[in-house]
Amino acid sequence: MHELIPPVTLALGLRLLDLLGILAFSMSGALLGVRKRFDLFGVVVLGCVTAVGGGAIRDTLTGQTPPLFLRDETYLWVALAGAGLAFAFGERLARFERTLSIFDTVGLALFAASGAIGAINFGLGPLGVVFVGMLSGVGGGIIRDLIANEVPEVMYRRDQLYATAAALGALAVLLLYPYVTPFQAQLAGALVVIALRWVSRRGWVQLPVRRLPGG
Repeated sequence: MHELIPPVTLALGLRLLDLLGILAFSMSGALLGVRKRFDLFGVVVLGCVTAVGGGAIRDTLTGQTPPLFLRDETYLWVALAGAGLAFAFGERLARFERTLSIFDTVGLALFAASGAIGAINFGLGPLGVVFVGMLSGVGGGIIRDLIANEVPEVMYRRDQLYATAAALGALAVLLLYPYVTPFQAQLAGALVVIALRWVSRRGWVQLPVRRLPGG
């Protein structure tokens, strides 16, 4: 199946998805910085760290060192552009309550799927693929929240699937990979993450919470 599409086209498609993820996560991190009243430098740093954090984790775990964003500065330029856009239009974007969540969801989805692709190409087993995909998706968001002095969303938002959505998106990539192109597998995995986030935000799916007596 993979041979039906020229390798150059596949590589371009995967690269575009990666860059879209960089842009989405950069704007997500930068918008949080704007809401926290960071200055320009702080907003740009938060946006860039959010954007490249997940990819750096993905590349490190799959043996691609130095990380891709250091080998190809296009990723850093896209991250800078996303942070700049968020800083320039942050006040307008902040009027829409769900803007930050939308960018965050898109970044989560695309990085979870690309992390799974990288793990598959590296030859990891099923658990390794899911684990790397999940960390690729949530890594940038965790770094963002810690820098901004927020409790990482992945730790407590049981009503809005986050790490679980990333893990299931990576699993979807793994299951589809033998039958479709890498681009199609990555896109499908990303759509799974987005769909899970959407249904969980509406309260249709929640994770159980164990409460201790007196807690």
